Amino acid sequence: MLKPKQLLQAIRAVRSQEATKLGDFAILKADALGAGANPAVMAQLESVVGYYPPIDLEALSQLPEGTFGYEYAHHMRANQLSPFTVSPALDEVARRNVFALRYAITHDIFHVLLGFDTSYAGEMGVLAFAVAQNYSRSQRLGLWLASALYPILAPGQTREIFTNRRLGLTLGQQAQCLLGTRFEEMWNWPIDAVRQQLELPTPSQTVISAQ
Repeated sequence: MLKPKQLLQAIRAVRSQEATKLGDFAILKADALGAGANPAVMAQLESVVGYYPPIDLEALSQLPEGTFGYEYAHHMRANQLSPFTVSPALDEVARRNVFALRYAITHDIFHVLLGFDTSYAGEMGVLAFAVAQNYSRSQRLGLWLASALYPILAPGQTREIFTNRRLGLTLGQQAQCLLGTRFEEMWNWPIDAVRQQLELPTPSQTVISAQ
């Protein structure tokens, strides 16, 4: 059910143009539009209810190269991205809609683990993965829309868009449910060990890059 008050708050958050407000925008938008996880997925999110520790890119960049945290920090800085943070005032919303919060926070983590870049083709791969993991019915509509729009927005990536769509769906079906994973407790791990733990392949063997 649409919640106009939360939607207005989301618009105000993104208009502030502050990196610290991006998490607020993501969770308020999802909450306003009634986005929620499938019941089977919700049962796997109990361990991350209210869990959103701060992510310090400077500290992670000091970890040894090849660690999960280092590779995440490198990805974020190379693409001029900032980790999502949620204002303390939204703690109640974050606890109520743990799916919206966790998906927003882990989106870039998925990019790193799956090896998809931030192009339209890369975003397609991550979205297809989430759909195959059966997180939320609303994402299926998003995949349909992206499949129609992305080739128009980036015609030069059309082949990569549909290749990564198929690949993302395949990876999502093979891997365990990732959304309830406390990735922030694995920063010190070698990234290949994280992938092995989560039943993910080495990206260089599979992913198509459009950049």
